[in-house]
Amino acid sequence: MTEGTAGLHSLGNVVLQNGITFRDMKLSYKAFGEMNAEKSNVIVFPTSYQAKHGDLEHMIGPGRALDPSKYFIVILELFGNANSSSPSNAIPPFDKDRFPTITVYDNVMAQKRLMAEVFGVERVFAAVGWSMGAQQSYHWGALFPDQVERIAINCGSARTAPHNRVFLEAIKAILAADPHWRGGWFDGVPERGLRAVARLYAGWALSQTFYREETWRSMGYSSLEDFLVHNWEGPWVNRDAANALAHVWTWSNADISANDLYNGDLPKALSAIKARTLLMPGDHDLYFQVADNEAEMKHLRNAELTPIPSIWGHRAGNPTHSREDRDFLDAALKKLFAWKA
Repeated sequence: MTEGTAGLHSLGNVVLQNGITFRDMKLSYKAFGEMNAEKSNVIVFPTSYQAKHGDLEHMIGPGRALDPSKYFIVILELFGNANSSSPSNAIPPFDKDRFPTITVYDNVMAQKRLMAEVFGVERVFAAVGWSMGAQQSYHWGALFPDQVERIAINCGSARTAPHNRVFLEAIKAILAADPHWRGGWFDGVPERGLRAVARLYAGWALSQTFYREETWRSMGYSSLEDFLVHNWEGPWVNRDAANALAHVWTWSNADISANDLYNGDLPKALSAIKARTLLMPGDHDLYFQVADNEAEMKHLRNAELTPIPSIWGHRAGNPTHSREDRDFLDAALKKLFAWKA
């Protein structure tokens, strides 16, 4: 495990996009490597759906694209992930069903503050992210076009697609069907709902080819049921359902143009990005399709589309079990980082 320094930064009172003031809002992070004197080697690495910093640390290491001997890498944790301000650690009046909706915009504006207040950083070498992390990286490029040199969009998009939202609506419906649901909060652990969501997720996060070829056997599972129970139900029953729903809302409403800068004009937001942009959709991803990024390419100034050739579907972008996918990502990111701004 790559060592790093973790912290929890208090942002004070933060006015969210929905008009609510979140008092004593906290943002969790973990930093790796050393910042150079010019502060020109800084990479922000936002987390994905329900992820904590430990879920991304496998991407950081000597010889990797995210090499802490070359770069100062800061993992920034989404609100709602249990470490940053979340339903699971909220106190009245924001507990239970009163936890406010938080947008990707809210997250990234808070991250920008953290980088300035904790590290004195105003400009970043790169913003890199997978899935919801990619949505945040896209926001970094659109919201701060003069302060972000490169962005890597790994299995993500500038605006959540309608088909993607259908999947997210299914998560909401399943959890709301659990007997512990109380119309906005849970009065106990909704284990039945969480196990059901895990099986839904398993069908979306990995491709049809992955299952047809029984690739789960390479991970040490003895049967499909063994894979579904241990790889999917196991982690999900330990998650906080309210946190999961908070992230569903954030993901579903992700849109780089949904702010006062662009007023919903997505082409305008895309064309405002000055950063060198690497789009890496998974060619078997059921959430963020190659076609989504192809449509965005028409409006981006300086972008490259490099699909990940992998049967691991959405998981290709966070390759914990596929050496081929890991090597592909490292090579693509190294190429991006070698680009001279």
